[in-house]
Amino acid sequence: MKIISPSPVGHVRIDLDGQDALHILNPKSIVAYQGSARSREDRFMNLGGAFKKKKWIRSKLQGPSQLLLGLPVGYTLEAMDIPGDSNLLFDFRHVVMFTEGMTFKSKVLKWKTAWITKEIVRIKFSGPGTLGVLTAGDLATMQLDPDRSLFVDKNALVAYPEDASIQLSVYGNSLASQHMNVQWEIRGRGPVLIQTGSKDKDLQDKMMDDGWFKRILREVLPFGSVYIK
Repeated sequence: MKIISPSPVGHVRIDLDGQDALHILNPKSIVAYQGSARSREDRFMNLGGAFKKKKWIRSKLQGPSQLLLGLPVGYTLEAMDIPGDSNLLFDFRHVVMFTEGMTFKSKVLKWKTAWITKEIVRIKFSGPGTLGVLTAGDLATMQLDPDRSLFVDKNALVAYPEDASIQLSVYGNSLASQHMNVQWEIRGRGPVLIQTGSKDKDLQDKMMDDGWFKRILREVLPFGSVYIK
């Protein structure tokens, strides 16, 4: 299987040879297909998968064939090789596709974490195989340290090791903690996957020449970004 992501990003082309089979979890993202009509088979997801993806149908495509996947504006698709002993827990919303033969199971999060983040489960994939991950902006990797916390914006965390120590937090002084999103505080060993597309509305406003007085009030007043539009 070959995945080609052109520049500028907006779609990816996937080439499947005669032995390849690929599961697409967002079938409506398939904007073009070239191959035998009988090589596409749509199936109903199980209830757990339908609940997490808010989709009822997934597609299985076999080679030899080509397809184009359309991507939302500002998003990229990263193809990751997943070994049989992978222990990464993924936010299932980011998973677009996986190759035939891979397995996955749910990992229930602690109730306190689930209540605040609105995440009940994360998904652990086992290979060998290839996983297609959709992210806002690029996908970055940082390594954990068992003795030093890594803080990640809760909206940016795509995957982390199952055996990592993780809790919700903020950091910095009182002014810093008032003006940041809730963070995942993580310790352990192994990689953490982070989507890097900026969600900073204030930064967008600055780029659009928003008034300087409003910008100062948003930054100086507690929770100013919430009340001052």
